[in-house]
Amino acid sequence: MSFVAGLIIGIVVGIALIVVFVRSENARSVRRSALATTIAAFARMTVEDSKKLLAPEYYPSWVVFSQRQKLTWLNAHLTKIWPYVDQAASELIKSSVEPILEQYRPAVLSSLSFSKLTLGTVAPQFTGVSIIEDEGEGITMELEMNWDGNPNIVLDIKTRLGVGLPVQVKNIAFTGVFRLIFKPLVAEFPCFGAVSFSLRHKKKMDFTLKVVGGDISAIPGVADALENTIRDAVEDSITWPVRKVIPILPGDYNDLELKPVGTLEVKLVQAQGLTNKDIIGKSDPFADLYIRPLRNRMKTSKVINNELNPIWNEHFEFIVEDISTQHLTIKVYDDEGLQASELLGCAQLQLNTLEPGKVKDVWIKLVKDLDLQRDNKDRGKVHLELLYCPYGMENGFTNPFTSNYTMTSLEKALKSNGDAENGDLAQKKRSVIIRGVFSVTVISAEDLPPTDLMGKADPFVVLTMKKTGMKNSTRVVNENLNPVWNQTFDFVVEDGLHDMLVVEVYDHDTFGKDYMGRCILTLTRVILEGEYKDCFPLDGAKSGKLHLNLKWMAQPIYRDS
Repeated sequence: MSFVAGLIIGIVVGIALIVVFVRSENARSVRRSALATTIAAFARMTVEDSKKLLAPEYYPSWVVFSQRQKLTWLNAHLTKIWPYVDQAASELIKSSVEPILEQYRPAVLSSLSFSKLTLGTVAPQFTGVSIIEDEGEGITMELEMNWDGNPNIVLDIKTRLGVGLPVQVKNIAFTGVFRLIFKPLVAEFPCFGAVSFSLRHKKKMDFTLKVVGGDISAIPGVADALENTIRDAVEDSITWPVRKVIPILPGDYNDLELKPVGTLEVKLVQAQGLTNKDIIGKSDPFADLYIRPLRNRMKTSKVINNELNPIWNEHFEFIVEDISTQHLTIKVYDDEGLQASELLGCAQLQLNTLEPGKVKDVWIKLVKDLDLQRDNKDRGKVHLELLYCPYGMENGFTNPFTSNYTMTSLEKALKSNGDAENGDLAQKKRSVIIRGVFSVTVISAEDLPPTDLMGKADPFVVLTMKKTGMKNSTRVVNENLNPVWNQTFDFVVEDGLHDMLVVEVYDHDTFGKDYMGRCILTLTRVILEGEYKDCFPLDGAKSGKLHLNLKWMAQPIYRDS
């Protein structure tokens, strides 16, 4: 941004600071000078003027715009007024944060409150500002901030055993990006109705805990529980998409508040090629999944013992609050029993890549660190199926059932064409079992790896329904790496959404069989589409593909729950 536009932005930031100052009797002189400056800048500004001042096309061609502008001038002024901010904001922060800390108070503590809170003498430093395109009637600004502060924060905690401890929060180091939304724009000073602020991205948040005059580690579990409480409080109170809305002008700003917009149905299918962390045997993997890293919103899979290619086939449902910016995070761990679990790898998927109402089948590569995203080591990959269902969707996915019915979003989607028995369904909780006949045609394979000395193989295919164990096998095709079978097998499936088809290819030998590769398929796609034909690569083989035709003939039933 140019200097003029930056100046306007600075004035706007000043208004946001004034909102804090007006709450304190100790900041009267600061309020008067800040208001005078603001009034002078905005006295003759209309809504269209404020838009034009932030638009690059308003300036001559010699003005160079950059996406992020340094804010040395703002930091200098912030340093000057920081003592007043400390006085004005400390009590406000204390009264606002204490109820949140109490909400997340760990079970080992009977009480948790502030005994002292001041922001210290070191002001935060803003390292950049950027304007985000907003199609609505508002201005969105992001400020990057570093704070290596020296606040004086002391927590009074009391354990269930009746032991009271003063715990000091020290060595705070924070780097993050704050988002300010000035919306709606109006033709009345100060030209916007409300300010919404949020922590858009938390890059770093480090701190240490110390018992005043003692050692916090002397009481087992308290340090970890307290640290988790603080991080959860920050995450749930101010981290995007959570936002605080401060009215500037009278009006109804309910539409600016955070609201759920839909649900995300996730099927954690499997993982492949995980890292082995155990000296004896193999890793025992499990996965944590979340959209917001709050303990009450995180989902955990079961542990698969001694397996680097685990199959979970588990369903989870999440609340979505901002499809444009939120993402699903998957972290895979090695279970170590009583010891802390060891991270095997992690991955993220942006929710804005999902098409509403359409199931997305995806493999995601695992990395060591989500922030770096540069990892040349092969840590394996995770297989997911995802379905995003916005609330009130009108393309056949609208839920005809009330919220009392224990159905996943996918089950709702599959039953949403309507049911004349809705009146009967209201009598009790029910959930759908997707029952039917699953027909699999093994058409052919191509480019199979050779297994004998003559560079050939005698392949055949074994089909297994994982949940019931039902099996069928094709005939053997001798000395062929591109066999054609064209054989069809039918399976009666009792619960299609929670079953899987395992297709394994073997080489037939006189005294046994040699494993060549496999592919694992959920029934989600065939249930939704009815029938499809596709080519599936063989996992665990150097080469090879299977051509299959899958067909579903539904016979849905209900079960009481």
